[in-house]
Amino acid sequence: MAQNAMMGALKGSQLIKRLLFTAGMLAIFRLGVHIPIPGVNASVIQQLFKQGASIFALLNLFSGGATATLSVFALSIIPYINASIIMQLMTVVLPSVEEWSKEGEEGQKKTTKWTRWLSVGLGFLQALGVSYYLYRYSSGGHWVYVHHDVASLFFTAFMLLAGSTFLMWIGERISENGIGNGISLLVMFGIISRLPYGLEELGKYVSAGILTIPKLVIFLVVALLIIAAVVYVNEGQRKIPVQYPKRVVGRRIYQGQNTHLPIRVNQAGVIPVIFAISLLILPYTVAQFFHGSWVAVFQQYFGFTTPIYIIMEFVLVVVFTFFYTQVVFKVDDVADNLKKGGGHIPGIRPGKPTAEYLSRVSSRLTAVGAVFLGIVAILPSIISAAMGPGINLYFGGTSLLIIVGVSLDTLKQMQAQMIMQQYQGFMK
Repeated sequence: MAQNAMMGALKGSQLIKRLLFTAGMLAIFRLGVHIPIPGVNASVIQQLFKQGASIFALLNLFSGGATATLSVFALSIIPYINASIIMQLMTVVLPSVEEWSKEGEEGQKKTTKWTRWLSVGLGFLQALGVSYYLYRYSSGGHWVYVHHDVASLFFTAFMLLAGSTFLMWIGERISENGIGNGISLLVMFGIISRLPYGLEELGKYVSAGILTIPKLVIFLVVALLIIAAVVYVNEGQRKIPVQYPKRVVGRRIYQGQNTHLPIRVNQAGVIPVIFAISLLILPYTVAQFFHGSWVAVFQQYFGFTTPIYIIMEFVLVVVFTFFYTQVVFKVDDVADNLKKGGGHIPGIRPGKPTAEYLSRVSSRLTAVGAVFLGIVAILPSIISAAMGPGINLYFGGTSLLIIVGVSLDTLKQMQAQMIMQQYQGFMK
């Protein structure tokens, strides 16, 4: 019966159209991953990854393998994510930008416009940094570019920027006409597409004796525990009781009711993890513009498994979790809406005391969620370091966190669409 009801809700609904649109956009994304930039020596690029360029391997994970072949989508959606981070930080620094968030749809249009332009600017810098690094790299007497000249460098940078800008457009179209957050879905889909490669690498490690069976079992058990923990924390919430008094509207008397206000443990989702990794990738691309021994030292101490990188990633995830939670859960607005609706929390006065109470509860829950996200985010680096040299497990806690978190959010949006469809059918 439940299955028949679900199929009935799906039949001819907007949800089917949204799902098909999302699938089509993701198919275009996967097609672009396999379109290489002309004039690039693929064998030299492969040699770069064999030598353990960790930051490129991490970028390759989020781009769905596009970086390893230097395709038009090699830069992924990273510039847009960095631009979103900066714009959200500007809401705290610049009062004018903060006012945009209060202007409704018009303010959102302004924010989106500036985010796009900032994404293009950051994308150009990152594309130029990657292209310049490849311009200086050679292997076996062969350069990355078939024609080793400045024109090839700028052509590659232009293609990388164009691909990243096109991905930004795809992500926005998915968010508007599809299901789920388009940017998060692109990142998740890129990670999922690398899963077969990750399993193949594990098999090679085991065959070569680099990774023992007990270590492999431990890794798989940890992966399952991470999935269970992510689901548990993402679904965890604190229910704040709310009471509404009896109301008289015209000649009707509405009885008071008791309900609750759910506050999630992890209100920020996987956005802080994506933000932190995107921000950590940025210094590497900027460093490619410079020469000198300090660049090598920088890469040595800020590598994927170094203690400094692990600490920075943990701190950034925690900070972004608190910051993004304040963006999505505004206690003053919630308290004001409760007061306008006549609702109140038992034992707490309406208005400012309610906002302060919600702020305390939210901060405590966010602290738990932030530490959890930080630990899961740094697990791949810790496991890679613990398993010994020669093993790079980029598909680890961060990847599982993004996949599970985005999947849960997307399923919730699908359920909301189905409920709306059933409600509209009832009204008709």
